Amino acid sequence: MGAAARLRIVYTTVHRDRVMNRDGSPPDQVPSEPPEEERDLTPVVGGWTDVAPLAAHPAHERTADEDAPLADWDRVAAMPAFRRLIARKVRFVSAATVFYVVYYFALPVSVGYFPRFMDRRVIGPVNLAYLFALSQFFMAWLLAFVYVRVAARFDGMSREVLAELDVQRGGR
Repeated sequence: MGAAARLRIVYTTVHRDRVMNRDGSPPDQVPSEPPEEERDLTPVVGGWTDVAPLAAHPAHERTADEDAPLADWDRVAAMPAFRRLIARKVRFVSAATVFYVVYYFALPVSVGYFPRFMDRRVIGPVNLAYLFALSQFFMAWLLAFVYVRVAARFDGMSREVLAELDVQRGGR
């Protein structure tokens, strides 16, 4: 059997306790090509049929072992600039989360414990409870806006960490 015949995909199915090709021919014969609408044209990356297998995975597909020579994570974690970055991120995200959870649960708690106060009409039939509920949307947008602004500072701090790491590596 030639190389081309070995590379063909053999469609098999079990029928009446014997293996047959999909087109019904015996398994020792090379099956005919499947109809165009049944042929899978999706390439298999890294399969045994690849003519030129990938030497290295793209950056987003690397495993931790493949990334190990690219960065010494213990050294990065020990850098004061990195520790400051992580501490500021944790401080901001923790404070923002606590603030929003308290703000979010203030509505049901207020309606439950202070129903007459929350039922006060403000504008026509709209009461304080409705305004407070509506304000939660605006507060979420405001919090997202603040996070985007603060994240820009985090990005700057990240660039500083990377620059310091480059200096430690010898200016690569």
